[in-house]
Amino acid sequence: MTVGGVITAIIFGAIIGALARLLVPGRQNMPIWLTILVGIVAALIGTAIARALNLKTHGFNFWELLFQIVVAIIGVLLVTMLWPRRSGR
Repeated sequence: MTVGGVITAIIFGAIIGALARLLVPGRQNMPIWLTILVGIVAALIGTAIARALNLKTHGFNFWELLFQIVVAIIGVLLVTMLWPRRSGR
């Protein structure tokens, strides 16, 4: 993977993760780096699901994006349940 590919994955992961956090109700106690990581993993898994279903995976694909966002929402929910909460408030 090239440097450009890594940067693109980070940016796209941040966007997917941020969308997932916006769609999950309530406050999520997770740092931005974890949001980006959830987004990157969700993008990879969503693409794998689209390929497994034999959908077109180059260029813009609505179904692939939908799978990525749904996986990111699930990831945000899991992290929110498992990530330790800050005490003091």
